[in-house]
Parts: sequence; C-alpha cells; structure tokens
Amino acid sequence: MIPLSLAEIAAVVEGQQSDIPDPDAQVTGPVVIDSRKVAEGSLFAAFAGERADGHDFARGAVESGAVAVLATRPVGVPAVVVDDVTRALGALARHAVERLGTQVVALTGSAGKTSTKDLIAQLLEQLGPTVWTPGSLNNEIGLPLTALRAESGTRHLVLEMGARGVGHIRYLAQLTPPRIGVVLNVGTAHIGEFGGREQIAVAKGELVEALPPAEADGGSGGVAVLNADDPLVRAMSERTSARVVLFGEAADAHVRAENVRLTDRGQPTFTLRTPTGCGDVTMRLYGEHHVSNALAAAAVAHELGMPAGDIATALSAAGTLSRWRMEVTERADGVTVVNDAYNANPESTRAALRALAAMGRGRRTWAVLGEMAELGDESLAEHDAVGRLAVRLNVSKLVAVGGQEAVWLDMGAKNEGSWGEESVHVSDAEAAVELLRSELRPGDVVLVKASRSVGLERVADALAEPGTDEGEVAARWV
Repeated sequence: MIPLSLAEIAAVVEGQQSDIPDPDAQVTGPVVIDSRKVAEGSLFAAFAGERADGHDFARGAVESGAVAVLATRPVGVPAVVVDDVTRALGALARHAVERLGTQVVALTGSAGKTSTKDLIAQLLEQLGPTVWTPGSLNNEIGLPLTALRAESGTRHLVLEMGARGVGHIRYLAQLTPPRIGVVLNVGTAHIGEFGGREQIAVAKGELVEALPPAEADGGSGGVAVLNADDPLVRAMSERTSARVVLFGEAADAHVRAENVRLTDRGQPTFTLRTPTGCGDVTMRLYGEHHVSNALAAAAVAHELGMPAGDIATALSAAGTLSRWRMEVTERADGVTVVNDAYNANPESTRAALRALAAMGRGRRTWAVLGEMAELGDESLAEHDAVGRLAVRLNVSKLVAVGGQEAVWLDMGAKNEGSWGEESVHVSDAEAAVELLRSELRPGDVVLVKASRSVGLERVADALAEPGTDEGEVAARWV
C-alpha cells in the first residue's frame, strides 16, 4: 500500500478520528480484515460478520502492529470511524489507485475469470511489477483489498470483477477505473439471481461501459477485449466508446488460435496469432476451454506491448495461481486426481468433463460432481443435462454427491445410459470417499467438481492423500 497518514485516510473516507494520538502516523502495510493477518504498519478493517464481530479484535490487531482500525464505532484504540466500512474501503481504494496512476486491467465473465486472471498476471509480470486478485476475491470487499496492495512501483493492477446482480460491476469499476476491460463469456452462473442470460449480459457489459474512450489522453485510451466466439459478448462492442479488440477462434478475431488440439495428457496446444506476429503454445493447464482464457490474456499482453513470441512462451510456462482449479495430483499408484472443486456452474462443469474425457483416453474415468448452486428454475434441467453429458463423453462412472441436485445429476446419467450403471448417488463427501477408495484402480482419473458450498475439496484432498482419514481432512475446513 502507498503510505497514507491517518489524517489523510480519515479525510478520504469521510470518517472521524477516535483515540488517535498522532494523526500523522502512517499506514504503510496492507489493509486486512482478518486480525490474524495483521502486519506491522497495517490498517485493520473491522467487519461485523455472522459468527464474529471484527470490532472485538481491534485491540489485538493494534497490539500486533496495526496502526489503526477502520470501524463503525470507537473501539478503545486508534480508529477511523465511518458509517459503512465497505464503502470506506472502496473510497480508500479509489484514492490509492488515482494516486498511483497504474495500468488497471479488469475482467469479468460467467466462467473462467480466475484462471484467466492468473494467466494475465503471469504474462504482465514479464513486463513489470504486477498485483492481481488473489483467488476469487472479486466483490465489493475483495476488490478494494487487492487494489490497496499496490505500491508505488506497481505497473499493472489486474482485477477480477464478479456480480450477483445488475449494477455490481458498475460500482466496482467506479472504485478502480480500468483502462482495459475483458469480458470472457455470458453463461448461466447465478442465473437464478439474475433471471436470464440477457440480464447477465447487461451486468457483465457494465465493465465495457465504464472504459474511457478510445485514444483518449494521448493514445492511452480504453480498450474493450471481447470474446468473438460468444454472440452476447461480441454485441457489447456497441455499448462502449473504447477501442474493441476481439479474441477467439473466429476468423475476424484480432487475437486468435489456429490448429487447436489437445495433447495425449489433455493439454491444449495451438498457434497464437496477433496483429504483430505469431507463436506456438502448449499449455501446462488441462482442457480445451483454457484456449479461450489464454487468448484473452494474450490480447491484454499484446495491448500492453508484449511481443507475440514472448506471449507464446509465457503462456506455455504459465500454471495456476489459485487453488482447486483443475489442480492435478499424480498419486504413486498411477491414480490421477483433478481437484476443480472451488466452484461450479453449467459451463465450467461441461468444460471440466470434456477435459476429463481428454485426460482419460485409454484410462478409466470418474466424475465426482455435486450441486451447481444458484440456478433457480433452471436447476433441474441443467443438472440433468450435465449428467447426460457425462455419459455421452464416455465417463466411466459419475458419482453424484449430495441432495436433490445430485439426484438430478444421477437421473440424467441413468436416463442417458444404456444399462443404468453409468452413475451412482451418494449422500455426502464421506460416502464418496469410501466408495472411491474401495473401487479405484491404478491408472484411473478422478475429477472432483461442485459449487463451493458443497465442500467437495475434502474428497479431492482425501483421495490425493490416500493414507489420510477423511475425517481429518474435513476437520481442516471447519
């Protein structure tokens, strides 16, 4: 974080100083919301959650090195008191970003945001110091916390933006105004909350509406990086005054992939073409869906001056920076465990199943799937369709884990199959682990995927560590 005095912070967030003996004392460390992560020079933002109130930990935070607390009431230690801590964090982030003048790259989409953000970050690090969203901290709290990690030498700030309704991305873009905005796709994630794909498109398109006009400020104008292969995203070109750059496999895409195929291990390989050159890419990531993610990252890097050959080399070297996204573990007995359990929606689950099918050529494959949350009235149809797809892709066995949504997964697979043995329904993660441990054979490939609330990473962890009791693994996540 750039150094700011407590007096400056109070002015920026329109807060009142409380128990502050020295208004000139500077915050030089990170802004944190977990008192256990306080470092010397930190600002501790106190939130009142369902199970704990951060204000109760204010004194401990200051004793651990925090300069002050951002709070909604006096806490007996140095504090800046505001009406709304979330809004105050946003105001502080905007102030810091404006002071820095760093290049802000923002991205959104229904699927692939975190993987693409990780790729963009690894490419831009080749060009200069880069700060990016850790994991999926892409909401009105996580985005300011990320932005406030930027320092005076930070050249690029890569921010993932999520939304659960119309207006959310517009708000985030006001906090950290981007020069480059990337829209990956419009799918059905959170469709139950939005009410339809058209409404999702309205929300995602708020990002390109927030971009500055093309060629403003002496040639550093806004750039909208749009997926040419998604009609709803391509149409967003009409909603922005920024310059439009298309990526995809379409013939008119400015940054495109040609000769796409998968290696024997299910890793994408293709020829990258940009307006200034081309290069061959073989990715370390698994699944053809990563081609689109890679092209989006390549388009951003190209706009920021990276040569095509360097982009191809960096994409070939890039890995995943975030846990539980197609995280592959090779066991000593030859079993491959693919932990993609961080989250799930219909698009990402279909992509993961296709990756499993590619990885498992000539091997026995297992898909351990749980609920895809927040699908509303589409939930039955989408879970049924995913179950059917698993059978069409010749996945050896679907293990559907959980309640009613898992029943629908199982039903879809059984209705699509010929013998009724293509799928099994189990009640919970423990039952899934017990089943798999009894039936896995050397050489099998296991995919684990569900919405975050299901907690199926416990299954992947237990299988990746075959000597670990599942109860021990579960205890880590309580």
